[in-house]
Amino acid sequence: MTAIEPEQTVSVVGAGTMGQGIAQVALVAGHPVRLYDALPGRAEEAARAVAARLDRLVAKGRMPADARDAAVARLRPVAEPAGLAGSALVVEAVVERLDVKQRLFGELEEVVDDDCLLATNTSSLPVTAVAGPLRRPGRLVGLHFFNPAPLLPLVEVVRGHATDTAAADRAYATAAAWGKTPVRCADTPGFIVNRLARPFYAEAFRLLEERAADPATIDAVLRESGGFAMGPFELTDLIGQDVNEAVTRSVYEAFFHHPKFTPSLAQRRLVEAGLLGRKSGRGWYDHAEGAARPEPHTAAPEKAPGALVLHGALPPAADVLPELVEAAGIALTRAEADGDGYFALPGGARLALTDGRSATGDAGEPAVRFDLALDYRSCSRVALAASAGAAADDLRAAVGLFQALGKKVSVVADAPGLIVARTVALLVDLAEDAAGRDVAAPEDIDTAMRLGVNYPRGPLEWGRELGSAWVRGFLANMEYEYPGGRYAPSQPLRRRAAAAVKESLLPS
Repeated sequence: MTAIEPEQTVSVVGAGTMGQGIAQVALVAGHPVRLYDALPGRAEEAARAVAARLDRLVAKGRMPADARDAAVARLRPVAEPAGLAGSALVVEAVVERLDVKQRLFGELEEVVDDDCLLATNTSSLPVTAVAGPLRRPGRLVGLHFFNPAPLLPLVEVVRGHATDTAAADRAYATAAAWGKTPVRCADTPGFIVNRLARPFYAEAFRLLEERAADPATIDAVLRESGGFAMGPFELTDLIGQDVNEAVTRSVYEAFFHHPKFTPSLAQRRLVEAGLLGRKSGRGWYDHAEGAARPEPHTAAPEKAPGALVLHGALPPAADVLPELVEAAGIALTRAEADGDGYFALPGGARLALTDGRSATGDAGEPAVRFDLALDYRSCSRVALAASAGAAADDLRAAVGLFQALGKKVSVVADAPGLIVARTVALLVDLAEDAAGRDVAAPEDIDTAMRLGVNYPRGPLEWGRELGSAWVRGFLANMEYEYPGGRYAPSQPLRRRAAAAVKESLLPS
């Protein structure tokens, strides 16, 4: 694989925020860069904006002044597509409309040399369709940067059905030479990140629609228990509700209305009302100056039980809890039991990790479920839900127990799978499905989700930690609670779980 040489020209078409960012990345890597935009004067304005960004890097001591001067000297806005002749690479970052992109690349083919690499930064359109009308579709590849391009390391290198191997390899090597972390991806709806990230938003919105909890509480649980950098409500307010919802709808349409990608009616109403998040001043939250941020529901202090009985063994996802309970000075007695383990609360209710069913369940036995955590040692919050038959004293004892472990507790409605567990299980399932369909290599899937959306752990890695059999069983229970296919375990997950069970039965 040979990257485009620094002395070769890179051109960027589309002088908006993303185009400016890509131009800055190429400039800093040493390339002569040309900027073109169909709107008169826009390229010149963008060139000034890029120069101003480089000035800020100099002021912060992150770029020498002479390097800034040399970079600005290599940046040239052009007024017509003909000014892009001689480019080794042209990256398109224009409006997300297939007809516009197709027409643009058709014009570029008449201008650039036959060995010029063409790249689209599309985040939602098929690379194959963008390249379809071209005379030489094999040289067009997807180079999906993430905003802001100068700061975020991930680049999805998307190979369309007609993309030549050499073109994809050159794009990958060039992104790596620019200091980015490229991942290879097939031309599938949403590529890696936008395909796999849908449950992070969709499950939170569904929980809100079911009145399981309010946005501030759901965000806090996913941050402080799940380890995510931001909750889905605050993150979509930052992204823009219109932008996030458009991507969701695009993926949903591209997958022929598959229930795993169903959009949220609650989010649609926000968009229709013009409540787009920070850019409009209000979304899920009020972003007006001086507006108070709502606090998550946090249970009042309760007394922890002095002793507990642990029946059986907790699932691997929560097997550290007995150790934490004993370290907190709570007497723990262990008893044999079949099936997933649980703590017997003093009032008689079972305290167990959610398994995808509601706490109330079909049996109607008194129970309290606790949510999944990225790490029960370090997490600062845990969500609980009580069954209809659980006594108030049982719930208070469960709250007091986790408070004794140093956790804040959010009591939510009895929603199957709670908050973190249902979100993570679906992320794991979609990642297994993507890997099973050769959308991307497993290591690239995990890298993309860690770098592209800042997840605390790659979903496939997370699945290994939880155990594929546990995830499959959890989703099967969710599918029982919500029939229709949204939570049905994918075939790749089923196969992995079956293989894990078979391996566990082999003699050691």
